[in-house]
Amino acid sequence: MNKINRHLSYVVILVLSVMTIACSVSYKFNGASIDYSKTKTITIADFPIRSNYVWGPMASIFNNELKDMFSSHTKLTQVKRNGDLIIEGEITQYQQRNKSVTAEGYSAQTELSMTVNVRFTNNINHQEDFEKQFTATSTYETTQSLNSVQEELVTQMAKDIVDQIFNATVANW
Repeated sequence: MNKINRHLSYVVILVLSVMTIACSVSYKFNGASIDYSKTKTITIADFPIRSNYVWGPMASIFNNELKDMFSSHTKLTQVKRNGDLIIEGEITQYQQRNKSVTAEGYSAQTELSMTVNVRFTNNINHQEDFEKQFTATSTYETTQSLNSVQEELVTQMAKDIVDQIFNATVANW
């Protein structure tokens, strides 16, 4: 009887193992919902700055962040032109404004904002095509100079906008 129980245990373990392998569930933690059997490539154009106020490194920070996001969170191959998906546009606004004022009437905080216009073309399903603007803001204390915080703030705003673009294009949120 002991031999039969041991043999039965091996059979149960084998059956459970086969069922676990056969019934695997796939989760996508990156949020991308892409049918890779149809969509294989993406073209991401460099976004030029078309804003009245310009900070030189802003375009390269944004463009690198955008390309890195799609490279690290999808299996799409980036191509120079004619991708299954195409993302293009321009940085249309970069500005700062007073956000809060002290009791003495002086500016206490300054808000920096960045807006990007995006044209998305899905050559597999043109019903998903769109053109829209994405904006991010960041605040800094007026006791700090813009030069001392600009790189950090632009990098954070670029990440925020890239997340918005990723969610609107391939995450289908």
